[in-house]
Amino acid sequence: MATILEAKGLSKSFGAVTAANDINARIEQDSVVGLIGSNGAGKTTFINMVTGYLKPSAGHILYQDRDITGMLPRKIAQLGICRSFQIPQLFNTLSVYENIRVGVGIAARAGTPSQKPTDQSAHAEIERLIEDFGLGSYRSQLAGLLPEGVRKSLDIAMAVAGKPRVLLLDEPTSGVSAEEKFRLMDMVMAALAAQRVTVLFVEHDMDIVSRYTHRILAFYEGRIIADGEPKLVLDHADVRRYVIGEPLHPTGKEAPRAAH
Repeated sequence: MATILEAKGLSKSFGAVTAANDINARIEQDSVVGLIGSNGAGKTTFINMVTGYLKPSAGHILYQDRDITGMLPRKIAQLGICRSFQIPQLFNTLSVYENIRVGVGIAARAGTPSQKPTDQSAHAEIERLIEDFGLGSYRSQLAGLLPEGVRKSLDIAMAVAGKPRVLLLDEPTSGVSAEEKFRLMDMVMAALAAQRVTVLFVEHDMDIVSRYTHRILAFYEGRIIADGEPKLVLDHADVRRYVIGEPLHPTGKEAPRAAH
């Protein structure tokens, strides 16, 4: 597959603190990549640099072979890299329909005159997003009154309104009940696959990561310590020790894993 996004020697320091250290990664088009690591490992810093919310201290970010390092978030979004947030960024006093209408309207203003939708096509796009993200029964409800899982769905739907080629999700199941999380991810992943969106998502739930990703990048102290297929990464000794948190024997060696 073709590479759609690449980080080359990406680093970010805040004074004496290094939040990202020489990150190198190539993301293939149409892939689903999980970013795992403990809090402070560098995952969100990486997302913030890719989406323009932070300027790297060193290194480069390439999108479709174009250097986008240091571009403003709005420009990066217009190019096709969008994101959702750990805490949904919604207009709480507007309804679900109105929130998505705002997202569709912003995307329309960013396009060329020939790309701008008519009122009829904009309405059709809003209705498609409401259906794809399971928001039909909530369309008239205020965003501030929605259950957390529905707020997450709405936040992602608004990001998808920008017609991204790459979508970065920061903890999409955070705050979502155990009963809801798989239903939410099934729906989101199906909608994104239908649009052929390349997905990177930060997640602490290893069941979610192993079920929905093609590949995992494991972060520790600002570095990528493992990169590969989910089973290989989740079985990696450093990932088991520093990310999953398996206990060690008194000898300093890892405890034997339970048989599966």
